[in-house]
Amino acid sequence: MREQRGEGKLGCLISMLLLGTLGAVAYKAVPIYYGNSELIDACDFIASGASRKPIEIVEKEVKEKARELGVIEALMDKTAIRVTKSGAGDSGICTITLRYKRTIDFYGTYKYTLVTDRRISKPIFENI
Repeated sequence: MREQRGEGKLGCLISMLLLGTLGAVAYKAVPIYYGNSELIDACDFIASGASRKPIEIVEKEVKEKARELGVIEALMDKTAIRVTKSGAGDSGICTITLRYKRTIDFYGTYKYTLVTDRRISKPIFENI
């Protein structure tokens, strides 16, 4: 009988190749997903504090945050970021609508389009 040493060079090589591929994919995808998540959280915060600000200022704050996070696709299209206020008297609702697409290019081999279609509505309380 032959002796077996138990070497697993092929399995180790495949595992390292798979781990490297997952790392490369994460390197491209994580910043895009993180930027979208941060923009949505920032819009939630901005909509909460929009009681005494005009619509133009709120929209400017959202666009500045999008520029800071690198969401250029949202800034190119005029309908990608929309801010509205509704209501009368001391209360109402501030709504921020985000509709845009971002493309993740995986090193020229595959392109994935991430679609963001989110509507954030927060109540406005004037006399608090």
